[in-house]
Amino acid sequence: MARILVVDDEIGIRELLSEILYDEGHTVELAENAAQAREFRLRQRPDLVLLDIWMPDIDGVTLLKEWSSQGLLNMPVIMMSGHATVDTAVEATRIGAVDFLEKPITLQKLLKAVSSGLARPVIPAAMRSRTERPATPDPVFTQPPPLAGAAATQPPAAPPAAPVHDDSHLGRISLNQPLREARDEFERIYFEYHLLHENHSMTRVSERTGLERTHLYRKLKQLGIDTSRKKSSGG
Repeated sequence: MARILVVDDEIGIRELLSEILYDEGHTVELAENAAQAREFRLRQRPDLVLLDIWMPDIDGVTLLKEWSSQGLLNMPVIMMSGHATVDTAVEATRIGAVDFLEKPITLQKLLKAVSSGLARPVIPAAMRSRTERPATPDPVFTQPPPLAGAAATQPPAAPPAAPVHDDSHLGRISLNQPLREARDEFERIYFEYHLLHENHSMTRVSERTGLERTHLYRKLKQLGIDTSRKKSSGG
């Protein structure tokens, strides 16, 4: 997966984005200001950068200009802010940012922006003016119309197979106990089931169970469920 640099002066934002991106399999590097981000970029090139605009020492747009002028803006950069104006977002895009996320950042928008950013090539600012041209729509493949009488000769599609649910684990719950204990035991089995089937991805477990991540972590801790997952040696 990708190595992603998160640059934000708010520790809560850094930790939240780090948890989500790690759950998605990425390696995450953190910088709390532009100086740390600058030092990291000089050492190595990340696959993508999430860059906050408003920071106390040097703002994100200034750092973006610096990377562009030094020929270091050869990775996708996604700008983040809760107070930026449209003009600021346009300026960042003109310099070379590939996307802009408005805080508070939703899980779906973050994952979509990261996926899109990693998939698109980065064109240095010096080359964009020479390569930009009017956009042309992508060719659309259309299915040729069926031959006459084809609908009548083709057999109807088979209905999808019904999903198989394994409820054998429910037999482990004793009903001869107070409701509170039985409920805790069921919830423990329920969350362990989803953690296993989602490969301990807290992001996907959160979506599957309908619980916010903070509530989910608190619930798992209350039930005594270990949520730790061994990180790869390369991370």
